[in-house]
Amino acid sequence: MVLDLSRVLAGPWASQSLADLGATVIKVEQPGAGDDTRLWGPPYLSDDHGNRVGESGYFLAANRGKYSITVDLKTDEGKKIILELAKKADIVLENFKTGTLDRMGLGYSVLKEVKPDIILCSITGFGQTGPRAKQPAYDFMIQAMSGIMSVTGESDDRPGGSPMKIGIPLIDLITGVYSTSAILASVVRRERTGRGEHIDIAMLDVAVSLLANQGMNYLLTGQTPVRRGNRHPNIQPQRVYRCIDGQIILAVGNDGQFAKLCAALGKSELAVSEKFATNDARVRNLPELDVLLDELLATFNKAELLAELELLGVPSGPINTIPEVLNDPQVVHRQMQFELQDEHGVSIPQIRSPYQFSEASTRLNMRPPAMGEHTESVLREILGLNASRIQELRQNSVI
Repeated sequence: MVLDLSRVLAGPWASQSLADLGATVIKVEQPGAGDDTRLWGPPYLSDDHGNRVGESGYFLAANRGKYSITVDLKTDEGKKIILELAKKADIVLENFKTGTLDRMGLGYSVLKEVKPDIILCSITGFGQTGPRAKQPAYDFMIQAMSGIMSVTGESDDRPGGSPMKIGIPLIDLITGVYSTSAILASVVRRERTGRGEHIDIAMLDVAVSLLANQGMNYLLTGQTPVRRGNRHPNIQPQRVYRCIDGQIILAVGNDGQFAKLCAALGKSELAVSEKFATNDARVRNLPELDVLLDELLATFNKAELLAELELLGVPSGPINTIPEVLNDPQVVHRQMQFELQDEHGVSIPQIRSPYQFSEASTRLNMRPPAMGEHTESVLREILGLNASRIQELRQNSVI
C-alpha cells in the first residue's frame, strides 16, 4: 500500500505509475481544498453539452487508479490517522518543502517508529540538504536553473533566438519516473535486508542528470554548450527540413544511414565526399551541408520522401500535432489512449503508461477520484473506525 501525501505533478506522477503497476494508492488531500491541480484549468472534464462535471485536465492526467481521502494534517487527530495508515503502508510518498513533514510530526524518524521497514520517498526542488534545501521550486524554474533552457531554443544568430522551456513539464515527469524507480529498488532491497529507506529525490538533481551528452560535452572540452535550435550538437544531419508541402525531421545516426539518405535524394556522391563521408566531417562542415540539404529537400513532396526514407531505413518522420500522434496507426495499435467512466457515466480520456509485459498487465480500470471520495471506506475498512467515530471526525473538520 502506498500512502500518497503528494500533490501537483512529480509525486502524483510517481504514485500513478505505481497504481498502474498494481499498487493500492491512498491519496491524502486537504479537506475543502484538495490537490492544487484540481483547479488548474480550463480545460475541465465536461459533458456533451459543455457543462463542467469534473476535474481539470491537469489533475486527470496524473491521478488515475487512486483512492482519495481528506485529512487535515495540521490537527492532532489528522496526524494520528496518517500514522495509523503508515503502520499498514509499505511506502509513504510526499513532496512538501524540506522540513515540513518533520515539523508536522510525521518525518522519517517518526514513521520508522510506527513501521520500522517503511519506505519514505521525499520529492523536493533541491533535496533534503544543501544551501537551497528550503527553497520552493516548480518545473519551469528548474528547467532554467539546471542549464536545460540554455541549450533549448533557437540560437541567438537566428530569428527567434532565445532560451526556451520544453513544451511539457518534463522535469516534474522524469522526477516522478526516477522516484518510481527508487521506490521499487527500495522494495527489492527491503525484501533482501528487511530494512526501510528514506529516498531523497531533488528536481534539480534530476534535471542536472538529464544534461547527459551536453553535460559531458562541457566536461570533456571546457566549452559551454549553446542553443542550436533543432540541430544536434554531435550527430549530423539531424534537424527540421522543409519539403514542398511541409516540414519533416531527419535523425541520421551513422554514415550508412547518410549514404542511404543521399541515394534517396539522388545525390549519392555526397556520401563519398571528403567533406561529408563521416559524421565527424559532417559536423565540422555542417554550414555547407545544411545549405545543400535545404536545397535538395525543398524539391521533394513530404509524404513521398518519408515513404522512401522509411523503406531505406533512414530515421525520419513528420512533426505531428497532438491529435495526429494520438491517431497514428502505431500509437492506436499500442492502445496508448483509452477511456474511463466517471461516477456520472461521463467518459474520461486517458493516456496510458508505456508499460508492456509478456506475463503481467497494468491496472487501468480506476478513474481519477473525486476529492475525499474514499475517506469513509478507507477509515472503515483499513483502520476499522465505526460510523459514529467517522462522523465525529467530520464534525471536527479533521476529514
